[in-house]
Amino acid sequence: MKYLTCIIVLAVSLGTIGCDNAEPSAPSQPPNIILIMSDDMGYSDIGCYGGEINTPNLDYLAQHGLRFTQFYNTARCCPTRASLLTGLYPQQAGIGHMMGDRGTPSYQGDLSKQAVTIAEVLKQNGYSTYMSGKWHVTPYLTENPDKSNWPRQRGFDKFFGMISGAGSFYDPRSLALDNDYVAPEPGFYATSNFTKYAIQCIKEHQQDNPFFIYLSYTAAHWPMHAPENEVAKYKGKYDMGWDQIRQQRYLRMKTMGLVNQSWKLTPRDSAIAPWSEDIPDKDWELANMEVYAAMIDIMDQGIGQVIDVLREKGEFENTLILFLQDNGACAEELDWVDPEREKGSPIGANVPQTKMIPDFTRDGKPVKLMKEAWPGPADGYTAYGLNWANASNTPFREYKHWVHEGGIATPLIVHWPEYIGEGGDLKHTPSHLIDIMATCIDVANAEYPISFNNEKIIEYQGVSLKPLFRNQSIPERPIYWEHEGNRAVRLGKWKLVSKADRSNSFIWDKLEKLPTDKWELFDMEKDRTETKDLSQDFPEKVVELEELWMDWAKKAGAIPRPN
Repeated sequence: MKYLTCIIVLAVSLGTIGCDNAEPSAPSQPPNIILIMSDDMGYSDIGCYGGEINTPNLDYLAQHGLRFTQFYNTARCCPTRASLLTGLYPQQAGIGHMMGDRGTPSYQGDLSKQAVTIAEVLKQNGYSTYMSGKWHVTPYLTENPDKSNWPRQRGFDKFFGMISGAGSFYDPRSLALDNDYVAPEPGFYATSNFTKYAIQCIKEHQQDNPFFIYLSYTAAHWPMHAPENEVAKYKGKYDMGWDQIRQQRYLRMKTMGLVNQSWKLTPRDSAIAPWSEDIPDKDWELANMEVYAAMIDIMDQGIGQVIDVLREKGEFENTLILFLQDNGACAEELDWVDPEREKGSPIGANVPQTKMIPDFTRDGKPVKLMKEAWPGPADGYTAYGLNWANASNTPFREYKHWVHEGGIATPLIVHWPEYIGEGGDLKHTPSHLIDIMATCIDVANAEYPISFNNEKIIEYQGVSLKPLFRNQSIPERPIYWEHEGNRAVRLGKWKLVSKADRSNSFIWDKLEKLPTDKWELFDMEKDRTETKDLSQDFPEKVVELEELWMDWAKKAGAIPRPN
């Protein structure tokens, strides 16, 4: 017998989970697939990964499904989405960085035509395909946009969401329905409306064929926006401060088996002050975390509503649900925004929003930034910043952007009653976004195309995770990262990783060999929190892994890389 220990109060009892029952037989037909992604969240935020935030629906899926403890993303929003959708490394999919064209095919900032999306593959294999939420794999243009890489042109039958990457939750930039920009309806709140559209797609799906839904939330990306009644539930929850929150999460994670007893909690980031009565703007700091928690809570409520409608339609048992996050917690504090930026006038009720930071709310209030504002309502635009990001990423180092564990480690919850059965297990096999395409192909009995729309297609890079659903194994293989010069390779227990030196950046277009003193080497079985660099102790392992990384980087297009 196995036990899933949970310290917080859940809506579902997390008691003893039996694993002695016989495995269920294979489903009679391919499952529906729902792929749910959250935005800018830390590894330990949700309840079933050690957090104190109320996430009973995700906790339920974890209790009756599987939790992967060493699943990885790419450290940034749009490269992750490109990799997730295509089964390729982001450079192979054309989005090695963001949405700007940096002059090479791997960094063109637009989804490659030599890549196919999960929706394109499944649609050719009999699935209906729907998307709700954040797209962010093609440039956002207001005038005469090229829509060839919009969702409807990349395999989705229906789409409602944001073409670009960030914006107000009450009045988001680039909101679109199918192929047209639209204005938000009165009372709009992105998380709730994205849930509502996904549910509408499920309810309206009347065919006998299976469906694929990509539900891509913007929660809990800045700005910190949530309705007051939801925030009120977390009032006082964080008064103990970030230091104690980290300690509590770390202890819960060890109890749950997510963290090995020997892994040290990383020290508080040196740029963060110890929590005390003297913290500047303390009430504002606390309010940001309270709103952040509410944003995640609202997302979890939406996932519960999706579960409810699946049950109502009799589709829950043979629906594969996957939940993951696009990168680690975000330490950004919006210091790149010009506080003196020129502002226009309030826009009309039926006019689509074109600005990431609106000048005014729809009812005419000026939108204020960071400490000039208050987290929660539409006229505030804040980020919770480094202090709380460090707690969200418990117990790991670094954040979004970097490829130490704090930037790339994500929960992965897998739930599929007809195949997994009782569930509740932890899966410790290292795996990556590139494996989601391979898994979808496997469970759908689908064929992956050699060519598509007269373009030769790059072969997907991952392996199916389906064997792990039945306690089988998958091949050990290297997994690679490069983002903004931060780079890493993981093979088995070894991880070689480097944080780019911004003061002495590499000339990537002429690079043939990286200086080995920039690398750190970690034994992830003994030290997944990356506290003891072994590069001097195992120089031959550094050379071996560096050669693997260089070979991959050249093949994937990470080298040559424009600055």
